[in-house]
Amino acid sequence: MNILVTGGAGYIGSHTCVALLAAGHEVIVADNLCNSKAETLDKVRKIAGRKVTFYQIDVTDEAAVDHVFSSHSLDGVIHFAGLKAVGESVEKPLAYYYNNLAGIMVLAKACQKYGVQKFIFSSSATVYGENKVPFVETMKLLPTTNPYGETKVMSERILTDIAKANPDFSVSLLRYFNPVGAHESGLIGESPNGIPNNLMPYITQVAKGKLTKLRIFGNDYPTIDGTGVRDYIHVMDLAEGHVAALDHLTAGVHIYNLGTSRGTSVLQLVRAFEEANDIAVPYEIVNRRPGDIAECYADATKAEKKLQWKAKRDIVAMCRDAWRFESQLFDL
Repeated sequence: MNILVTGGAGYIGSHTCVALLAAGHEVIVADNLCNSKAETLDKVRKIAGRKVTFYQIDVTDEAAVDHVFSSHSLDGVIHFAGLKAVGESVEKPLAYYYNNLAGIMVLAKACQKYGVQKFIFSSSATVYGENKVPFVETMKLLPTTNPYGETKVMSERILTDIAKANPDFSVSLLRYFNPVGAHESGLIGESPNGIPNNLMPYITQVAKGKLTKLRIFGNDYPTIDGTGVRDYIHVMDLAEGHVAALDHLTAGVHIYNLGTSRGTSVLQLVRAFEEANDIAVPYEIVNRRPGDIAECYADATKAEKKLQWKAKRDIVAMCRDAWRFESQLFDL
């Protein structure tokens, strides 16, 4: 199939491009490079042995998106492009609501215009709000604790309503947990612009000496050691989950958790990284971050049953692969 991957130069997007190419699909990438680099797509080509077609555009730009759709006979869209930092969304709600919601509407409009019936959406476990863990797809969604999460809830509603009005429209809402790690080649991984918002690249940059110490946001949560608990999933497991969702996509709306069904605390992840790579990660405890919750992990049995997909790589592999990528990076 010809698949448009928005945000395809980004962290999860680039690994999904590798998985799609490995599965024999053709990949067209649209990315504005606000938190990614075009060179990543050269590395995708090196890994996969095949290249992707790249458009440097913003998916909120209706004319630019229309040009991409009119230039290719697309079979489906996998939509990653969006702002994604929980803390930043609390500080800049307007930017998050505009970017994330305008993007989904522009893409959906183009799908209708050009008859593209397959749409896979990069959603998030944040849509569950402060539900009781483990999170299950059938749960009633509680109000989220940040604007980022609200944009994911609203985007899911928009796509669901479009599917109700258009019976041939096939939507897969993939609720991610916490992607970490990198491709085993070490060529692509998580390399955010500026100070990382996510935990693992912060850990790897501290381990490398690029940052002096890790800040852990709060150690007074009601968890095993007081630090936040999350469901960390290897990014290649997550990428392969998208290919499985595409392979099994039928008309209607389908919701899947993509996680490991296991919770790991921040301190447990730090210790696992230190042990896996034999390197120290100095840290300090600071105040809780606005919008964070104590625990978040999946019940991922539905994806295993319906998609024949299950996360295979463990925490040690996540830590080793993340460090292999970071340690090979040349910092300009």
